[in-house]
Amino acid sequence: MTTPAWILDIFAALMLVVAAVSAARLVAARPWRRGAAAGPAGPDVDVAHLLMAIAMAGMLTASLTTLPNTAWDFIFGLMTAWFAWQVWRDARANGVRALAGGHCAPHLVHSAAMLYMFTALAAPAGGGAGMAGMGASAGSAMQTLEYPTLAFTFALILAGYSVWDLDQLSGRRYVLAGAGVPLAQAHVPAMAGAEPAGIALTGAAGTGYATTASAESAVGVVPRGSGGSGPGVRTLLLSPGTTVGCRVVMGITMAFMLVIMI
Repeated sequence: MTTPAWILDIFAALMLVVAAVSAARLVAARPWRRGAAAGPAGPDVDVAHLLMAIAMAGMLTASLTTLPNTAWDFIFGLMTAWFAWQVWRDARANGVRALAGGHCAPHLVHSAAMLYMFTALAAPAGGGAGMAGMGASAGSAMQTLEYPTLAFTFALILAGYSVWDLDQLSGRRYVLAGAGVPLAQAHVPAMAGAEPAGIALTGAAGTGYATTASAESAVGVVPRGSGGSGPGVRTLLLSPGTTVGCRVVMGITMAFMLVIMI
């Protein structure tokens, strides 16, 4: 399948934005100083988003290529193993519903899809302009993926998670918790039933990484009539909604790449 270069450039630009946001979140949260534990809402998620976005940008545009494919294979292999362990822990604690509702499951699928894309590259298909990156130069034939059925399955799962996350965002279930909102006023969406109901945010202004396993799915609701000012830039940057928004953009981009390389 031949794809116009400008479409690939748009998706590559989106990946650069996701990478920048993820890097900014890491700097703003300062996990190395706060001692935030790795986990569902910890720095591991932002590191994963950062690495995936950089890798996908290089896959979409040759000029943005950074590491060789073998290096990315190793990175995404470790990432897949890490999130598989997180999902296994969730499943032990909460049962099989963690596989569908637990927030680590989408990250596991994303990591596994990236590992698949870098390991299942076949020889370039017949002529025509195609995707730059993945070892191919601009104007060369697009590289295709072996086991196209698996690629299509990954694309369907990624699309499903993206639709679900968009529904949560449109329903304002992933919104920003205002500073000073008591924990009793934090609500968790139905899908997060596989996770603990509580949420604790570090920092005086209610920002930073959560110290429990449910921060990314938590919903903070500012009481009506509170008269408080709008959320600060740092609070917005570190909000669960920002994390989910990055995940949606990455999921859609990943599904698009899988489909055009089948």
